[in-house]
Amino acid sequence: MRLPRPLILLSAVLAAAGLPGRGLAAEATNVAHVDGRPTMDGKLDEALWQQATRFELPYETNPGENTPASVKTTVYMAENGTHLLLAFVAEDPDPSQIRAYLRDRDSAWDDDFVGVVLDTFDDQRRAYEIFANPLGAQMDLIIEEQSGNEDESWDGLWESAGNINATGYIVEFEIPFSTLRFQNSQQAQQWGIDVLRFRPRDNRYRMSNNVRDRNNRCYSCGFAKFRGFAGAEAGKNLEIAPTLTMSYAQERPSAGVPFTSEGIKFDPGLDVKWGPSPNLTLNATLNPDFSQVETDEAELDVNNTFALFFPEKRPFFLEGADYFSTPNDLVYTRNVTDPDIGLRATGRSGQQTYGVFVARDTVTNLLKPGVYGSRLARYDIASNDAALRYRYDLAGNSSVGVLATERRGDDYTNSLQAVDGRWQHDKHSIEAQYMQSRTQDPGEAGIEGNAYYAEYMYRSREWTGFAGRNHFDDGFRADLGFIGQVGYEKDFGGLTRHWWGDKGDFFNHITVNGRWNESRTSDGTLIELVRESWVGANAARQSYIEFGHVERDRIWRGVRFDERINRIYGSIKPVRGVSLELFTRHGSKVDLANVRMGKITTIQPSANFNLGRSLTLSVDHNYERLSRDGGDVYVANLTDLRLSWQFDLRQRIRLAVVRSDVKLDPSLFTDPVPERQRAIGTQLIYSYKVNPRTALYAGYADGYEGDEFQPMYQRARALFFKVGYAWER
Repeated sequence: MRLPRPLILLSAVLAAAGLPGRGLAAEATNVAHVDGRPTMDGKLDEALWQQATRFELPYETNPGENTPASVKTTVYMAENGTHLLLAFVAEDPDPSQIRAYLRDRDSAWDDDFVGVVLDTFDDQRRAYEIFANPLGAQMDLIIEEQSGNEDESWDGLWESAGNINATGYIVEFEIPFSTLRFQNSQQAQQWGIDVLRFRPRDNRYRMSNNVRDRNNRCYSCGFAKFRGFAGAEAGKNLEIAPTLTMSYAQERPSAGVPFTSEGIKFDPGLDVKWGPSPNLTLNATLNPDFSQVETDEAELDVNNTFALFFPEKRPFFLEGADYFSTPNDLVYTRNVTDPDIGLRATGRSGQQTYGVFVARDTVTNLLKPGVYGSRLARYDIASNDAALRYRYDLAGNSSVGVLATERRGDDYTNSLQAVDGRWQHDKHSIEAQYMQSRTQDPGEAGIEGNAYYAEYMYRSREWTGFAGRNHFDDGFRADLGFIGQVGYEKDFGGLTRHWWGDKGDFFNHITVNGRWNESRTSDGTLIELVRESWVGANAARQSYIEFGHVERDRIWRGVRFDERINRIYGSIKPVRGVSLELFTRHGSKVDLANVRMGKITTIQPSANFNLGRSLTLSVDHNYERLSRDGGDVYVANLTDLRLSWQFDLRQRIRLAVVRSDVKLDPSLFTDPVPERQRAIGTQLIYSYKVNPRTALYAGYADGYEGDEFQPMYQRARALFFKVGYAWER
């Protein structure tokens, strides 16, 4: 594929901006080699632990700034040729205050936990984060250094166990080299490693073996070096995971009408993963089934003209998703709705990172953007979807990359090409992207358009600032991405001042913030001018409070409106196992449907309760009222309740109930509207997970709805059962 001249020029400029390499690292710590494997039981009674490399975590890096750690943490590290072995002895003066609950994977971030961040290539680009709480509940991510994004979709296969005792707790880790990627070598290797302990009490204390320089934007540049792992091999990482799903669904159009069903459906599927080298991972899926996907978080969709964004949750598309990331959302795989086959390759070689995926989708769903709104569209045609991403990393955490996406079906095509780059030096960075697309919709004339984004950023200990510009032509479309607005140009900027408190201060971090943006159409007509300011503070009991004010001058259907809104946000963890949040706002806001100015009131409380070690209850509610001319245009209530009972680290039952109730006043609308819209959705799932890909799921879901003409009735219901087994080598 040949890039157009502007893309080639931008690529060349960014490639020329490479900086000299970093200085030599400090002397590395040798990792002991031991024979044998420990029993994962949270007890250090095997002799091999006495041979392990031993050290402590001497620094508190938050809220203290590299102050002496207030509690003692002893770490044991070794390798046995096939596994990295870790053990943490975390002492605590009051073990009764330890936060530790039985959790599903990637759910224990509010607990006490320990773990490591592994830069296995020692190149300050990408690192594995592997953690466990005092009961052994696992969490893992991949952090990408340039963007700072942490990708929870990566699920490594490793073992852990924890045990709380009279002096604190012990956690053991056994991490197979086959679940990691690194350069195979018969000689000793050097990895960058950050060893961490998080201790949430009055504050969320972070302890490390490394100091944390708040003036340095590069996190992994400060990792200590550990040397060893001679002869270690990453392995082929071959995984074959067949699945079988059985489902039975019924639905009906209205109350009093019998349910209809297509009967029991049997859907076999297959996922294959293979790592032929440390630098390459291949994935394939046949008839993928995503029935284990949990209900999306509830979002209120009233007085809004843009389509809502929901995150991807399907395993095939999630794994390695960071390889396709760019400054704009040009790859949004939820647009690939119902694929029957998919292939993906991701990898890295030296300074090069690359990813490609193709999928055959049985339908074509996409987002059609506009200047003042966007809408979802569906073509009942199959499409072939593809994305290609390549990035070349330069010195100094700079890079240049290209991306191409393509969707093709009967009488439909959308192709996109983009080039992006990032330059960083000390506290300064510049990020830019240039994009172009061509689209042919069924029965319509072809359209094309260009877009660009550029932003300068500054970040130091006391100051954060940014300024930039977006431009999207009217004809630009990213049908495999999520670009909801086109036909505009936006200038934006912002500035933040940080104040850091001393350890023990009631307020340990205060910020004063300002942000501004101005959007105009391609002919220069104002869309909106936004000025926002807020003050935020972190305080005792892991609390945060924020006061903000927004002024928005906007043009809507040819009329200028001045919106003025005040908002407050607060969160606190008053006692162990309880987390509370509240967001409120009040002010003037446009009634978009009727082109009038109204008053908006929003109240969003949220609460999370850990009831014993196993039971978790979370409740989120959203109340919103828009009023004008002596009445309420709408009053909306949305409640999202989740109850989870975790029997042990493998089994749980989860109940989700989502309820919405929207009341409207037809006399305040220019077009006919119903007086009331109500819906309730429930989902009950039992899961048994040996590991993330060897699991059993059984579930039930249904949906109720009603309006002013008929009471609530059950519209649909379904049962499903799924079993998957991962065979590994």
